[in-house]
Amino acid sequence: MAKISFKPLGGRVLVDPIEQEEVTAGGIVLPETAKEKPQQAKVLAVGPGDRNDKGERVAMDVKVGDVVLFAKYSGTEVKMDGKKLLIMRESDLLGIVG
Repeated sequence: MAKISFKPLGGRVLVDPIEQEEVTAGGIVLPETAKEKPQQAKVLAVGPGDRNDKGERVAMDVKVGDVVLFAKYSGTEVKMDGKKLLIMRESDLLGIVG
């Protein structure tokens, strides 16, 4: 993937959803409408973090390259370089995989 020139603001991250298999273990091919929304994604860009009550930046827990889990239907879908990506708050992330 080409380098994305996008910098999220505050406590937001830009992620690339990891698509699920299109064929089930039993060999059934799933149409696009039957697939579940992906719940894993690779972090492509990270904002500087939100500010606390004193105005100080709170460091983000995720970094570029992390694979994360997120709640279904989280984030805002955007299209960049012909690819569907998601922008979401770090608080929408459930955890880091691996």
